Amino acid sequence: MRRIPGLLLSVALTAAAAQVQGAAPATPKKDGKLRIIVFGAHPDDAEFKAGGVAALWAARGHHVKLVSMTNGDQGHYVMTGGALAKRRKAEVERAAQILGTHAQVMDIHDGELMPTLENRRLMVDLIRNWQADIVISPRPYDYHPDHRAVGQLAQDSAFMVTVPFYSINSPVVEPNPVFLYMSDNFKRPVPFRADIAISIDEVFQKKIDAVDALVSQVYETVYGVDEATRRQRLAQIPKDPAGRRAYAEKLHGARYAAVANQYRDALIKWYGPEKGKAVKYAEAFEICEYGRQPSEQELRNLFPF
Repeated sequence: MRRIPGLLLSVALTAAAAQVQGAAPATPKKDGKLRIIVFGAHPDDAEFKAGGVAALWAARGHHVKLVSMTNGDQGHYVMTGGALAKRRKAEVERAAQILGTHAQVMDIHDGELMPTLENRRLMVDLIRNWQADIVISPRPYDYHPDHRAVGQLAQDSAFMVTVPFYSINSPVVEPNPVFLYMSDNFKRPVPFRADIAISIDEVFQKKIDAVDALVSQVYETVYGVDEATRRQRLAQIPKDPAGRRAYAEKLHGARYAAVANQYRDALIKWYGPEKGKAVKYAEAFEICEYGRQPSEQELRNLFPF
């Protein structure tokens, strides 16, 4: 009986956190379509890494939500705080309109996300309220602590989403979703493995339009260099809209082309030799061993492209 007050306290804490951070929207209607939720650490991560497959799913009527677990209020060299958080939220909402998806931004400070019990319950509720078939996140191996925290929270949620009374704020997910990692180039402790590589050629221009909407990150922010180099790089970015979009297409097109070339074998396995070799741009994903382990046929049903 002593566990009841503790349970009520945890529920109250979770409810309070949801109130502060923004409750998840209503569960999509049961229409036979897939439900996908993608977690990034900042308002741009999910769009950059999974915006293409998100657009592919959305174009076929499936329900896709891209969630940022922080508000991104430190991701700029000039702006900060509430003004930047508001701006970045508006940017991903615009990107969502382009991709045909939904966007949600948690009101947690950039750089301060931790894999706490409260944040685990928050993620579990987000997944369960969406009744997700697929959950996508970064791996918990990354240069940025927020990225690592999202990966850790996703791993920790992979079983708890199936536990009925872990949270009474959301219905249990049945069956357990397939949990996937977005691609990265980190080698330790283990390198990324492309279990799935998907061509985004069909929606490449739409994805670049979404990238173009992330103005504060694509055209105004350069990380990891000294001040002089940063100013030099920013000066090379066009100021006019058409020039900027062309810049985004060149820069990000090269990145998605690199994914296609790096994981060409996975593309050939998925599409066959002729089509696989012809793919120009791709996104890649690894199956997390903690969620449901799909068969080859299940994977093809989950990625019906």
